[in-house]
Order: sequence, then C-alpha cells, then structure tokens
Amino acid sequence: MFGARTGQVAVGGSPMYYNLFGRGTDPLVLIPGLGDGLRTVKGMAPMMAWMFRAYAREYRVWVFSRKDVLEPGTTTRDMARDLADAMDQLGIPEARVMGVSQGGMIVQWLAIDAPERIGRLAIAVSLATQNETVQAVIRNWVRLAEEDRFGDMAVDTMLRTYTEKGLRRWKPFMWLVRRTGRPQSKERFLVQARSCLTHDALSELGRIRCPTLVIGGARDHVVGGAETQEVMAAAIPGSRLHIYPEYGHGAYEEAKDFNEVVLDFFRGDAPAPNGG
Repeated sequence: MFGARTGQVAVGGSPMYYNLFGRGTDPLVLIPGLGDGLRTVKGMAPMMAWMFRAYAREYRVWVFSRKDVLEPGTTTRDMARDLADAMDQLGIPEARVMGVSQGGMIVQWLAIDAPERIGRLAIAVSLATQNETVQAVIRNWVRLAEEDRFGDMAVDTMLRTYTEKGLRRWKPFMWLVRRTGRPQSKERFLVQARSCLTHDALSELGRIRCPTLVIGGARDHVVGGAETQEVMAAAIPGSRLHIYPEYGHGAYEEAKDFNEVVLDFFRGDAPAPNGG
C-alpha cells in the first residue's frame, strides 16, 4: 500500500528504523509516542501506511522510531538530535512534522535546535513541562515495567487513553491486551519512559519560529488536559490551539476530524480554531 517499505540508517552506532510510504513528493515526518519503546516501526510499513493513509495520499511520509540502542539517560533532546541526523542522512532538508505524545516532546526540541528542518509543526497530545498527571502516570508505568507487568501496563494505558465510548470496542479483547508479552527491549522502553519524566522545553519554546499547531484533548489523563496544551501554545509565538473538549489522550484516534484538522494546517488552507 502506497509503496510502503521499512528502512534504516545508522545513528550513533545504532540502527534507527523508519517506514516510508505515500504518493506525494513533499516530505511529512511523523514521530510516534512512547509505544515506540515497546516496539519499533521495523516491519510495520504496510500497517503504518494504512493507519496514516490520509497523509499518504498527499505526502511522502516518513515514520521514525528512536534509535534501536538507547543509552541510559538519553533525553528527549538527545532523541531530537538523532532525528535530525537521520533526516540529514536521508536527504530530508525540511519537512512538515508531527509528533504525538512523547513524539511531541521530541519535535519541540527539533524545532528549537534545528529550525531549518521544519516547515510546519503539529504537536499532538503532548506537553512542554512537567505536571502531577504525567509524573504519576509515567512513574506507574516505569514501576510496572520494572516488575515485568507489561499486560497490566497495557491495560492501564488504554484506560487512560480512550474515552468510555472508545473503550467499548476494546472490551472484548481486554483479556488479550492483558496478556501482552514483553517489549522488544525492556531497557529501551525504560529509557524512553524516564526521558518523559525529565522533559522540560517550556523556557525555550519561544525560539520556535515555524507555524505551529498544538492539538489535544481536554480530558487527557496521561499528559494533562486543556491547561497543559494552553500553556504550551502560549509559549510558542503565533501558534494555533485546537482542543477537543470531549476527548483525551486518544484524540488523534477518536476525533473523526483530527487528520483533516492537521492536514488543513499543513496545507496552510485554514487556521485551526483557538480552543477547538
């Protein structure tokens, strides 16, 4: 589908996997969330092409994992430097960029440290600085991972991500979710999770100069709700804010118009409304 394939580059002595697909010529870079710590995008190109088909119809889409081997103490800023290195090796001088959740943390640093890489930026269901919600959630996930309770962590993730309506479709499969096996690398997941606990780009967001869309859900029980998004948007000069009052961390899956809102912003066709 859409010519989907998986590739890799060497970054810092480690493979870094990406999926590439799409009918367009203009590059669009997508950075997924903490789920990348459980499994990289290696071998997932056809599935990713289907998931992001709305973008694939218009762009040449690159979905990047973090590098395969992450040193303890690696930060979200370090991950942004790795991403810039990969883009350079692959000949992507500038792109429209979207980061989701932890991916949104990473692309904040990319926009700060390598502004020439981003033409337009979308930061989805993410945060710019720490709050009680994200500290409690991620610390619990770290504890469950350290205890090898990945099934319990997967269930907790779903309960915190989706609305009651969104959870209905998963209830018949919850037993299977709970039996989720170990990640490809427990240590890699823990490095990524702990990097979320130290992310703080708020004081430097004023350096972002590309057009930016901050989009999220008011009922986000992972990174925090509307206030979290409002704080981030207020710190980015000229940014646009789109809040879904009825959705939470899973707004990028549950809101039917999410992709169209982002695409309109990337096209420059229409402003995202301030406040949803």
